[in-house]
Amino acid sequence: MVEMNITKMSSKGQIVIPVEMRKDMKEGEEFLILKDDNRIILQKVKKVTEKLREDLEFAKRTEKAWQRIEKGQGIKMDFDDFIAEMKKW
Repeated sequence: MVEMNITKMSSKGQIVIPVEMRKDMKEGEEFLILKDDNRIILQKVKKVTEKLREDLEFAKRTEKAWQRIEKGQGIKMDFDDFIAEMKKW
């Protein structure tokens, strides 16, 4: 069953989850937040592993890199230089 409700964001950027939708949520519980152009998805995370945190950080950095490339702000190098740079990582 899908529940729907309307809420708004405070001046501090906080969004209240309506009481009838948070009956099975506890203070301090962690959530994964996904956002695209016109929607936000909030998903409960039972246990956020360090690997998941690393994956999310990698995804953020990758998205920022793609945005820079699309703006023409990428770095160009030949293949051998690229491989040499990758080996440093």
